[in-house]
Amino acid sequence: MKYKVEHNCSTTAARAGLITTDHGEIPTPIFMPVGTVGSVKAVEMSVLERDINAKIILGNTYHLYLRPGLDILRKAGGLHKFGTWSRPILTDSGGFQVFSLAERRKITEEGVYFSSHIDGSKHLFSPERVMDIERVIGADIIMAFDECCPGDADYNYAKKSLDLTERWLDRCVKRIGETEPLYGYHQSLFPIVQGCVYPDLRKRAAEKIAEIGADGNAIGGLAVGEPTEKMYEMIELTNEILPKDKPRYLMGVGTPVNILEGIARGVDMFDCIMPSRDGRNAKLFTWQGTINMRNAKWANDFGCIDPMGTSFVDQRYSKAYLHHLFKAGEILALEIASIHNLAFYLDLVTTARKHIIDGDFGTWYPEVVKDLGRRI
Repeated sequence: MKYKVEHNCSTTAARAGLITTDHGEIPTPIFMPVGTVGSVKAVEMSVLERDINAKIILGNTYHLYLRPGLDILRKAGGLHKFGTWSRPILTDSGGFQVFSLAERRKITEEGVYFSSHIDGSKHLFSPERVMDIERVIGADIIMAFDECCPGDADYNYAKKSLDLTERWLDRCVKRIGETEPLYGYHQSLFPIVQGCVYPDLRKRAAEKIAEIGADGNAIGGLAVGEPTEKMYEMIELTNEILPKDKPRYLMGVGTPVNILEGIARGVDMFDCIMPSRDGRNAKLFTWQGTINMRNAKWANDFGCIDPMGTSFVDQRYSKAYLHHLFKAGEILALEIASIHNLAFYLDLVTTARKHIIDGDFGTWYPEVVKDLGRRI
């Protein structure tokens, strides 16, 4: 994998770059739709490619390991072929799922023992096992196995968690060095900076990861309960240390405002379930603010869904029609709203990239965030 910084903002840490993988190029900053079980919910692959124009999507190691399982994925030739997606894929390591399965897991030095949420069967995720699983899934970018501690964890817990994450990282790096990709193309391992909201822990984690010299680096353990300003503080601190010639990925974040604030602080890659999940719950993101399509005020609005929208659904359907579909419980409502939101998120980062290249991002984005957080 290669990464090149093409433009830097003169007043913020924002930059526009280009990631090159064996499955194609990724202009940054970029948003990556989340395809947890090998599909982005309610959106067909060709729509992702042609209309939304997603450059890279995510798969979830925990969920894909449990279903369809490694045998099926290996026989298919990896997730690209199984899901008919020809562009890059990133897989997380299952660390966040471990975090969210508090009642079903036990964390040890060896790894994490957990019970499947599907059938209760017992499993172990060790750093070595997770690297092997991500080899089978076959993503272009694979994440190291970490422990994601809560945003409100006390210092002692956060330190012990980081200690464990760093020991696991050493094992991940070793395992990747001992194994080869299974499908004939390169896989890049991204370490993950943890440390909760404690500056000294984040600094320590970032310094260790910078020394590894990986193809790219991730910032994890944010947007998990900590105050938003603390999140921004941790991003700034971390990005001052992480290498400037490698892409930086902020995991699981977030709202359109969060994304622009992250870009301004030097983040290149984002993912979040929010556009798909909120879309299925009738919330649309637009440049003017957010819209609740269940509100009665839209029942007689025959204007298009979003006059500034870039997807075909924005011009084809009216707010009144989409409101009707949600009220009627039609599946089409979930599809239209998901497509709109994902297209908006891609338009958000594409427009931010344009302003970085044009040299006015620093004055443009503070004005835009005033509207993005409004409710219409």
